[in-house]
Amino acid sequence: MKKYILITLIALLPIAGFSQSLFDKFEDLDEVTAVVVNKSMFNLLSKIDVDVDDPEARDFMDIASSLKSLKVFTTDNEKIGSQMKASVSSYLQSSQMEELMRVKDKDANVKFYIKQGRDDDHVSELLMFITGMNNVEADGRKFETVLLSLTGDIDLNKINSLTKKMNLPEELNEAGKKN
Repeated sequence: MKKYILITLIALLPIAGFSQSLFDKFEDLDEVTAVVVNKSMFNLLSKIDVDVDDPEARDFMDIASSLKSLKVFTTDNEKIGSQMKASVSSYLQSSQMEELMRVKDKDANVKFYIKQGRDDDHVSELLMFITGMNNVEADGRKFETVLLSLTGDIDLNKINSLTKKMNLPEELNEAGKKN
């Protein structure tokens, strides 16, 4: 009996880590621009000497030290964009993420999702997925699809500082807040 339990655990182990690496498959594709920042970089960033009298800088450093990873994948390739959409759909079905908001206009479709953290004031993951972007270009490359995942122990009371310092959408200030 122990043998069957051990075999079952070994078989299920890769599935347990699946959600963390679901989007990593896009990192090595030539048609994808990937930015991956890991916990070590956030720890380094949080140790930068800043003016401790500046509350926004202190909040930003607190948030940075609590982050585990930031992953951003962008592409203008429609086929890869479809694969990203399928991966996001699969991830949303298997995770406990809740849709925070969506914005649709003629230039893009933007969807924000959150995974609840240890309490109502914390989020363990923010996921943003953008499709259908038109006329967005940086360094000579066009972007049609963007996938962003931010994981850690994110304090919603300090998210305002993060949105200002990283030029993220101000709508994230309402993340997880009950109506």
